[in-house]
Amino acid sequence: MSGRMNREPMREEAMELIAARFRVLGEANRLKLIVALEDGEKNVSALVALTGQTQTNVSRHLQALADAGILSRRKEGLNVIYRIADKSIFDLCDHVCSSLRRRFDAQAGALSPSRSTDAATRKHRSPRLTVSSQDL
Repeated sequence: MSGRMNREPMREEAMELIAARFRVLGEANRLKLIVALEDGEKNVSALVALTGQTQTNVSRHLQALADAGILSRRKEGLNVIYRIADKSIFDLCDHVCSSLRRRFDAQAGALSPSRSTDAATRKHRSPRLTVSSQDL
């Protein structure tokens, strides 16, 4: 997957684990929770307020992320506090965002009018699309 030439074939069990990790990350609301936790641990109420999701949805998504080992949790009185357990998740998001940025830049470049386009046409041109981990 990373382009290394001397890679041994991946076992079926490993492929299933990788696919399961991507399935967990394939939900936009879960990505919002990960981003909300990037600057430190938070309780469920804070995550509800930050993401605009219902408490039921937040709790369900937090459970899935914790089961996948991406988040960890601890009890503090009646509150459950969540934090990022696997910090490599941000590296993965950065790789995906960089790839999307290159793709969008290439598409925008291919769709851009030529330099000889007059000013009236240029002012109606769509801005270039960019993606960063903050956009998640």
